[in-house]
Amino acid sequence: MRAAGAIIGQLHELAELSELEALLAAIWERPDEPPINADLLRALAHSGNYVAGARIDGRMVGGLLGWLGARAANELHMHSHILGVIADKQVAGVGFALKQDQRRWCLERGITTVEWTTDPLVRRNAYFNLTKLGATASEYLVNFYGAMTDGLNAGEESDRLLIRWELNSPHASAAADVGAAEPDLEGLVREGAGAVLSVGPGSEPVVGQVSSARVLICQVPEDIVAMRHAAPAIARSWRLALRGVLQDAFAAGYGLTGATRTGWYVLESLRPE
Repeated sequence: MRAAGAIIGQLHELAELSELEALLAAIWERPDEPPINADLLRALAHSGNYVAGARIDGRMVGGLLGWLGARAANELHMHSHILGVIADKQVAGVGFALKQDQRRWCLERGITTVEWTTDPLVRRNAYFNLTKLGATASEYLVNFYGAMTDGLNAGEESDRLLIRWELNSPHASAAADVGAAEPDLEGLVREGAGAVLSVGPGSEPVVGQVSSARVLICQVPEDIVAMRHAAPAIARSWRLALRGVLQDAFAAGYGLTGATRTGWYVLESLRPE
C-alpha cells in the first residue's frame, strides 16, 4: 500500500522485524530495552497478527502492530499496541496512513473494533485519535503499565485512556474518506459547554466548576513531555487534575468524542435525555 509518500506493508522476516525493533527503541529512547523485541514481533507476525512497517525510499520510518483479543465470546477486536513514526516533517501523514491500513486489514477479516491505550496528557495524540481517526473514549486506566522508565515518560505514572475505534462508525468512515472536521470550540462555548479544566497563566492546571451541561470541554498543556523535564511538579499536578476530572466525567455518563489541535477535549453526555 502506498500512502503519504510511504510504502506500507506487513513485516514477516526477522531482518525487517529487527529494523522495526530498532526504530521503536529509538523513538521511545530505550536503546538498551526496546518496547518490543524482534523475537516477539516474529511470533506475532507468524501467528497472523498485524505487524506493519512504513518505508520512504527504502528507509523504515514508522511501524504499527496489534493482535487479536476478545473481552467476551464472539466479541473479537484488535488491540493496537504500539504506533511509532520518526520525528521528521518529511513523514507527515505516515501515522494516519498506517492506521488506515490497519483499518483496511481488520475490515477485510470481519473485525470492526480496534482498541488501544494512550496518555491523555499528550495533546497531539488526543487530536489524532479522537478527531483525525474518529475514535472515542470513556474508560480511564490509572497507572496502567506501572512506573515508566523510557525517555518520554520517566518518573510518571502511566495513566491511560482506553481508545475505542469503531471502524464502521460514521465518524471513522468520514475521517477515512474525506477527512474529519475539528470541533467548533467557540460554537460549543456559545451553546453552553462547561470548561472543567484549563491551562492557567503559569501552565498550571485550573479545575473549573462542576457542570451538568450536555457538553464539557477540558484542556491539556501544549507539551507535557517537555514539562516533565522542565517543571516536573507542575507535570505531576496535571496528571492528578486530569485524572480526577476525567474519572468524574466518565462516572457521570460522559464520553470523549473529539479534541482540538489546541488541546481541548470534547466530552458529550452519553446518557439518554
